[in-house]
Amino acid sequence: MPSTIETEAKRRRTFAIIAHPDAGKTTLTEKLLLFGGAIQLAGEVKAKKNRTHSRSDWMKIERERGISVATSVMTFEYGDNIFNLLDTPGHEDFADDTYRTLSAVDSAVMVLDAAKGIEPRTLKLFEVCRLRDIPIITFVNKMDRESRDPFEILDEVEEKLALDTAPITWPIGRAKSFAGTYHLADNAVRGSDSEVERTQVNGPEADAAAGLLPENEREGFIEGVNLAREACRPFDQESYLEGHLTPVYFGSALKNFGVRDLIHALAQFAPPPRAQEADKRKVEASEKGMSAFVFKIQANMDPNHRDRIAFARVCSGALDRGMKARLVRTGKSLTLSAPQFFFAHQRQTADTAHAGDVVGIPNHGSLRIGDTLTEGEDFVFRGVPNFAPEILRRVRLKDAMKGKKLTEALQQMAEEGVVQLFIPDDGSPSIVGVIGALQLDVLKARLDAEYSLPVEFETARFSVCRWISSENKASFDAFLNKHRSSTAKDLDGDPVFLAENGFSLNYEAERAPDMVFKTIKDYQVSKAA
Repeated sequence: MPSTIETEAKRRRTFAIIAHPDAGKTTLTEKLLLFGGAIQLAGEVKAKKNRTHSRSDWMKIERERGISVATSVMTFEYGDNIFNLLDTPGHEDFADDTYRTLSAVDSAVMVLDAAKGIEPRTLKLFEVCRLRDIPIITFVNKMDRESRDPFEILDEVEEKLALDTAPITWPIGRAKSFAGTYHLADNAVRGSDSEVERTQVNGPEADAAAGLLPENEREGFIEGVNLAREACRPFDQESYLEGHLTPVYFGSALKNFGVRDLIHALAQFAPPPRAQEADKRKVEASEKGMSAFVFKIQANMDPNHRDRIAFARVCSGALDRGMKARLVRTGKSLTLSAPQFFFAHQRQTADTAHAGDVVGIPNHGSLRIGDTLTEGEDFVFRGVPNFAPEILRRVRLKDAMKGKKLTEALQQMAEEGVVQLFIPDDGSPSIVGVIGALQLDVLKARLDAEYSLPVEFETARFSVCRWISSENKASFDAFLNKHRSSTAKDLDGDPVFLAENGFSLNYEAERAPDMVFKTIKDYQVSKAA
């Protein structure tokens, strides 16, 4: 008999939704939550005062701009499964947050705009999924609008992503005539998602299929279905799990088409919690001992309580409310007194969480991104990355008397991963680093709203940042002494080299062959506190 831990783990599906901005990701998220009973009303996404905002977009700047810039975690049930949906930022300026989130999922849904197909941001996110062998289900959205031929979209996925495609459903019409989807293998039709059960038919010629279309479009639809069956690959579960093939679904999240098929696909095809790589061994989800890692920190989700939540992915065992866990980075014990499940900014106390679940752990600074929690075993999970920032700025206070408060606020923002913080070795003012300019807008807005610190940004002398190390301690010390005005420490105390430009970086690297200059750092290299 399988244990409760093993049985509960198999029920979990932990996935992220990846998409280019405006592909309809947030609308799709809402509809998935609607089917899961997590919300009663799906609101439109665009930020207009008289409309309901997406429940996953809780930050003021998100509501004003109609975009997602912070990762939201939502847990809901559908059928026999428990889904943990991680809604990632679509904007490229928040790539680091998205990459960290993808370290916590077992599968992904790739949303494509039916008119635009593969867009640059989609391509980048797919590459991250491929690096992690994350299996992907594709949802071609906005079929109710003017769109490209479905075969053209499938060809583009295969060519640009080098990913085999296996269409599971086929659109019945396009644009104004879009009337539902046809299940290729089962000969079944579903109109809108209000139809819980599909309608069995004898073939695409049936009145319940082709009959839904204007007469002049019926023949083209029938030919399309027959060609898709003959020319396209059949779905292969093993190839999907290995990341070589993607099942493809068509629909319109806004108009309630195809989403029910998608959620069924996640339940049927998406993997339960997978084994996670640690520094000393591979950790299986079915193991008895609890283990988890922190992939995100979020402060002030509830401004009234000045809270600080660590989002942790449970990797094995059961995380029980009130249990003691070992924080491997420090070796200290931590009592998990009030772990929480999330629906965006709404919370529910989690009495027990199993492998695959994502829980929020309230803390006052003891947890950092990349931390590993265990029931005593000494290992560290790998793969939560920190990327070299592409923009470096100094922060200028409008009120110089609040310097100490700013230092504390920047440290908290850096611990969250909103920005990276660098303390120059020569004692000059701190420098913040971000991937994209929109992160600076978020930092400015949050410093003002949460800490009453209006700030401006000044261009720093540096534009390039790299983590540095060397196996030759003498060479390393000599490099630090020589470049004291252009070296700094990050939040963990790890050394970085700051260069004025790429040419300067390459020049110094050539002159110091023993030095290693890195653009990516695992959070786990942090020093013990």
